[in-house]
Amino acid sequence: MQFMSSWATEDKKTLLCFSESSLEIFCQYIQVSKSDCEAGGILLGSVHGEHLLIEQATIPTGWDKRSRYQFERMPAGHEAIAQSRWMTSLGTIRYIGEWHTHPEEHPRPSSLDRSEWNRLSAQRRDNRPILTVIVGRKSMHIELVPSSGYSQVLLPIT
Repeated sequence: MQFMSSWATEDKKTLLCFSESSLEIFCQYIQVSKSDCEAGGILLGSVHGEHLLIEQATIPTGWDKRSRYQFERMPAGHEAIAQSRWMTSLGTIRYIGEWHTHPEEHPRPSSLDRSEWNRLSAQRRDNRPILTVIVGRKSMHIELVPSSGYSQVLLPIT
């Protein structure tokens, strides 16, 4: 499976680019068989005005809760990586958002996903929208979720 690396909001005001390594992480965790559990992590990268570059996607840790239809990210592990990248990059690499898988060809957010995204967005200290990625078997669903107002879906740039 090969996912697109470049995405944009419908109005093209926000551009998003995934590093090759972050896309490789997504592909490693696609739920192909019926026994595969959901997986996920955080997205780390840099902000360039309204544009985002995702440089790293963390992988599930032993503390995360995983089942066929649910992924619950625990802070342990992910936060330490985010803090380390922030420090070593002198504040240029930061927490951008969250990713997880769904056992669907073309994933759609559940009400639980939306509730969690709204909670995480409200906690942002920088007041930026949270980037959310759901990785399905054949496509990804990507949204920017602000702490208030409407989410914006991003579309692949072909």
